[in-house]
Amino acid sequence: MSNDESSGDARKAARPRPAPGAGASQVTRRQFLRRAAAAGGLLAAPWLVPGSALGKDGAVPPSERIVLGGIGIGGRGSGDLYWFMGEKDVQCVAVCEARKERRDAVKKMVDDRYGNTDCKTYRDIREFLAARTDIDMVLIATGDRWHALASILAMRSGKDVYSEKPSCMTIAEGQAVVETARRYGRVYQTGTQRLSEGNFVFAIELARSGRLGKIHTARAHIAPWDAAEMRHDWLAPEPQPPQDVVDWDAWLGPCPWRPYHSSYVSGGWRGFYDFHTSCIGEWGAHTFAQAQAGIDALDTSPVAYGYVDNPTGDGMVTTFANGTKMILHREGWWRGSCGMRFEGPGGWVAAADGYAKPDVSDPALLADFKKIVGDYMERTGRPMSHARDLLNCVKSRRLTVANPEVMYRTMTAVHAANICMWLKRDMKYDPAKAEFIGDPEANRLRSRAMREPWII
Repeated sequence: MSNDESSGDARKAARPRPAPGAGASQVTRRQFLRRAAAAGGLLAAPWLVPGSALGKDGAVPPSERIVLGGIGIGGRGSGDLYWFMGEKDVQCVAVCEARKERRDAVKKMVDDRYGNTDCKTYRDIREFLAARTDIDMVLIATGDRWHALASILAMRSGKDVYSEKPSCMTIAEGQAVVETARRYGRVYQTGTQRLSEGNFVFAIELARSGRLGKIHTARAHIAPWDAAEMRHDWLAPEPQPPQDVVDWDAWLGPCPWRPYHSSYVSGGWRGFYDFHTSCIGEWGAHTFAQAQAGIDALDTSPVAYGYVDNPTGDGMVTTFANGTKMILHREGWWRGSCGMRFEGPGGWVAAADGYAKPDVSDPALLADFKKIVGDYMERTGRPMSHARDLLNCVKSRRLTVANPEVMYRTMTAVHAANICMWLKRDMKYDPAKAEFIGDPEANRLRSRAMREPWII
């Protein structure tokens, strides 16, 4: 709540109260009797409590509701927010956004959902996190540059987190998210939602269970636009709007200062080194997690990265310590987006967005689809809903399916692949030490300078 919104209550609280007995002579007998009658009527009236407050008719009582706030809610974030508000035990109460147009649009969306005007708006994340001690969980759907820092600030303020992907800009940021969640005891989910979708879970479980034999190759989809090498220049300056319209300093956050350009704030930040994680990060943030889940490698990262002489990283072979390969592909292996494929001596399975069912080398592999997904749900206690998994874990305090360690290990693979492409040479990486072997130049790229005051 801003100072203006709270100033009326503050003035009322500051008014001096009369001493006991003061002003009693000003109350006439008629006034006294009228007040007494009114009080008696109130006491005699039935005390009605709304059924929603008691959890009747399917409503969730306030004590069981998860209070939600949004940070940086754009197009993708709006979909996420609808997703969460569709859960009966979630109540969104506030949104923080650097752009007034988006603040107002998201407030309207939330107010329309609940049929009131209660959603509060904030421009500055620091004010938002400090003021809203009632918020249990935040949805972070900013651009790449803000994901890790916003998650860290939110967890430090005692809030659980759902962060859109790619969830960190560097290997060091990923480590900091893990350390913050552990230190403050917070629940965190990164937005790799296909880890909670039936077709993908089936493919992962088919690979993990050994039904294809020992998996020797996993293939991961990277975005078929932009490049691994990103722009290091910036756009020509435009007049900077008033701070309340676009808080440019807050929009930039930890990034180096750059002149304002309207293209950045309308999505044109992709492809710039300051703001983006490249075509590899764009979809690899999803598909590396999916691929690593199927080969039981969510607690580590590849140890070798082979440079490919093209602009995108298409065809790069990454290798895990046990010899399993994860190969990056832009197109040609799937009919839809964000696909992954597992190959073993007993056949192969693949899934991507838009598939009615997974692709398999032998249709007989699909016979146990429901059983395999059902067994996974029973064994893990995970629902086929990424949002629901987080909400359940907020209540139980268990690790989510896409917890900080999963995010860090798979995003390390994204960043290491990028660094391999930027330096145009093969890389060796030690996941235990979180460092490249014998390559000081690569190790310097594990982190980036952060601009004050937006620092970890």
